[in-house]
Amino acid sequence: MESSSSAVMAGLQPNSLICPFASSRNGCTLFLPIPNSFSSAAGQSRHCLPPLSLKLQKQTAFTPYHVNQTDSPFKLFSVSSHTLSNETIQLADIDWDNLGFGFCPTDYMYVMKCGRDGNFSKGELQRFGNIELSPSSGVLNYGQGLFEGLKAYRKQDGNILLFRPEENAMRMQVGAERMCMPSPSVQQFVEAVKATVLANKRWIPPPGKGSLYIRPLLMGSGAVLGLAPAPEYTFLIYVSPVGNYFKEGIAPINLVVEHELHRATPGGTGGVKTIGNYAAVLKAQSAAKAKGYSDVLYLDCVHKRYLEEVSSCNIFVVKGNVISTPAIKGTILPGITRKSIIDVAQSQGFQVEERLVTVEELLDADEVFCTGTAVVVSPVGSITYLGKRVSYGEGGFGAVSQQLYSVLTQLQMGLIADKMNWTLELS
Repeated sequence: MESSSSAVMAGLQPNSLICPFASSRNGCTLFLPIPNSFSSAAGQSRHCLPPLSLKLQKQTAFTPYHVNQTDSPFKLFSVSSHTLSNETIQLADIDWDNLGFGFCPTDYMYVMKCGRDGNFSKGELQRFGNIELSPSSGVLNYGQGLFEGLKAYRKQDGNILLFRPEENAMRMQVGAERMCMPSPSVQQFVEAVKATVLANKRWIPPPGKGSLYIRPLLMGSGAVLGLAPAPEYTFLIYVSPVGNYFKEGIAPINLVVEHELHRATPGGTGGVKTIGNYAAVLKAQSAAKAKGYSDVLYLDCVHKRYLEEVSSCNIFVVKGNVISTPAIKGTILPGITRKSIIDVAQSQGFQVEERLVTVEELLDADEVFCTGTAVVVSPVGSITYLGKRVSYGEGGFGAVSQQLYSVLTQLQMGLIADKMNWTLELS
């Protein structure tokens, strides 16, 4: 891995170091030890906790980024790059043992604009905060928006792993074409993700405590009154530390099959990650949760017999050595975790079938599980369909889902060799 300063996250030269002013956010500061000759210039840093330190030994060079310094708590000092070999990072002051899947404001967000020429300007890191939008913006009036979701994990050596970010970039491009929007190139997307993660690295949970959820947004931010594509677009990334998505944690979830309301229709936008797809599931999901279910499983809108997906994740059905999942045909989101689990399952000797899967097969399955960026792999404990409840397993992971979950999460966290070449390591 190429050696360089981790300070390039802020667009600095490799021989620069970021040092703190006396500044705190959520009661904690980013603490980087610096030589005594610079300590007086930087002021005194306040600490809310005894330092929880991670030693970073390897460094990776990245494309420089501009940081909007309007509100920045950082000041720059030129020092020899080798001094970063003992860099110490104090983690944010939050309860890492009780992370749920909720929003936690972090330090920086990334913003990049695109005008009428279809070209994105050079992006910049800004302090996280509210944004301004015209009341007539395309995203507010006509729902012209997309989002993505991916995660960063902290390894035992302190380095950071991203999982298949280029796949998210390509999926955003597909979605943008469907929604008549320009989109960042794969390189722009991945470099923006790197910059945002490194700028917020104190919010990445310790190994085994969770992950940093990364939320890229693409929206029509320009003003438009008549129904038409917006004249301007904004690409934005923010992040939040997260734990398990479902309140059950990794315990089995309980799903109800929805047979009246539908998530998507043929020829619609169900196969892309547009914002409207998710608002459409809230009614059925809210009703299901009020009855004690974890989430909703949707059927196709034509025959009302074939499985599609859960509100925000894909579904898999296991029978013997065969794992079946609904085929991608325009109404189902092509999940990146779904794609990864298929490859992992095949590498583990399972037969995987992407096809129409009936609700009857679901009820007769040996085990059922869901996949998604947020949930990773979540075992299904029961399915309720037309008032009939079918349970699976003994209240925990089934053998197959446990095996796949173990392999995938070890890959994501850098605990086993990445023979798939799926992870991108930052330091």
